[in-house]
Amino acid sequence: MQRFAALVDALTYTTGRNAKLALLAHYLRETPDPDRGWALAALTDGLDFPAVKASTIRNLMAERVDPLLWTLSRDFVGDTAETASLLWPEAPGDDAVTPPTVSQVVEMLGNMTRATVMSELPKLLDRLDANGRYALIKLATGAMRIGISARLAKTAFAQAFDVPVDEVEEYWHGLQPPYAPLFAWASGAAPAPDLAELPTFRPFMLAHPLEDGAVVDLADYAAEWKWDGIRVQLVRAGEETRVFSRSGDDISASFPDLADALPFPAVLDGELLVRGSHQGGEDGGAASFNALQQRLGRKSVSKKMLADCPAFLRLYDVLLLRGEDLRELPWSARRARLEALMGVLPDRRFDLSQLVEARDFAHLAQLREQARDAAIEGLMLKRRDSPYVAGRRTGLWYKWKRDPLLVDCVLMYAQRGSGKRSSFYSDFTFGCWDGDPEQGAELLPVGKAYFGFTDEELKQLDRHVRQHTVNRFGPVRETDKSLVFEVAFDSVHASKRHKSGLAMRFPRIHRIRWDKPAHEADRIAALAALVRD
Repeated sequence: MQRFAALVDALTYTTGRNAKLALLAHYLRETPDPDRGWALAALTDGLDFPAVKASTIRNLMAERVDPLLWTLSRDFVGDTAETASLLWPEAPGDDAVTPPTVSQVVEMLGNMTRATVMSELPKLLDRLDANGRYALIKLATGAMRIGISARLAKTAFAQAFDVPVDEVEEYWHGLQPPYAPLFAWASGAAPAPDLAELPTFRPFMLAHPLEDGAVVDLADYAAEWKWDGIRVQLVRAGEETRVFSRSGDDISASFPDLADALPFPAVLDGELLVRGSHQGGEDGGAASFNALQQRLGRKSVSKKMLADCPAFLRLYDVLLLRGEDLRELPWSARRARLEALMGVLPDRRFDLSQLVEARDFAHLAQLREQARDAAIEGLMLKRRDSPYVAGRRTGLWYKWKRDPLLVDCVLMYAQRGSGKRSSFYSDFTFGCWDGDPEQGAELLPVGKAYFGFTDEELKQLDRHVRQHTVNRFGPVRETDKSLVFEVAFDSVHASKRHKSGLAMRFPRIHRIRWDKPAHEADRIAALAALVRD
């Protein structure tokens, strides 16, 4: 555990990507199994310990530290794990107590229940120093946030053992922590894992944004609508079907209506959408993302929800079909194979993403601007001769999102960020007026954003929050209603969960309007007029 704690500490204070890769690659080479596998899973959010939550740590600290000291320290530091690791009382007794290994920690955390965690977790914390406690709390609560994405971890693994990162990524998703077969293959001690009969995720092909002013030749590129659902992979192998999200997470439990929909072995790439009840149930078209969101993240889905919001897959591509790997074929050939499948797939659960026909690129731009359907985000441009390759490859696929909607909102609340932003107020809640503010109208929250500004602007915003705080609610500060944000967003939907009755899709700070009086910000009615549900 000391070596893992040292790695976490070093990664926390390392900013450069190459330096992070070198640190992680060295750890993976020099650390024995199974510790390195468990560490790799922890760093990439591959572990889950239901008994240990952030509230568990707060409750443990409440028994050991003065509540006011904890509150003030947590507010100053901005991170629960760091605060708790530093304030935790040193255990009396033998200074030579042996720290646990990562494997022992994982086993002990996995055996804890809500009934035992309050007595068992302190025993682990008592065996570690401040760095070890910090790493343990991060691992246990699943809140690493130290700048290690799954892709970066896979790249570090590939560098550590000099193997292709695309192969690492493909095998990775077919295995469970601590990934012993993956390490055995990479080190040359065993052949590659056999995943033929496992419904395994394959890395997605991704697109680069089309730069402003860029033009592509439609003789070389095909255009499709970019649908506003969630990109998924439907995989059937070994008589089992699974649905994987873009990050490789298994979301099959949230969409059991797709579990029996694929009648043959295949890996299909598409957009997961639902048909809204206002569209006529299962015979209707795609509903907005707001309808789909009702089903995301659920461990079980009620019969009513299955009936009201049935899921279907709008197909983009086919990667594997009946044991044949099609990824090296050009897009045009894969598209032909996909079109041929439509006659044997149930139309209740599948349809085909239609090509957008245009005379030329200028005509295509006109079609893009006219597209304000709630389920359309923009266009995809795919080179007709492109193979299906993992990640983003220059010149093959482009995404051309429609221009965002803009609205002026007033800053209402702010909260500190996490990781490198833990010292700054960087998460902002903003609202619109429910009428004329000069006639006593109220501000109602309509969204929350934590990006869209530069580092220098973040410092200015943090200073504004501290100087204009009028109330505090735990970690949240309420500010006076004086600062206007121009907020960009993709769409807005009706929402029963928000007081305003509205929820934005992908809100981000477009501009900080230091010059604009708050009473000139937009009204709820103007935002509601943009709803396309």
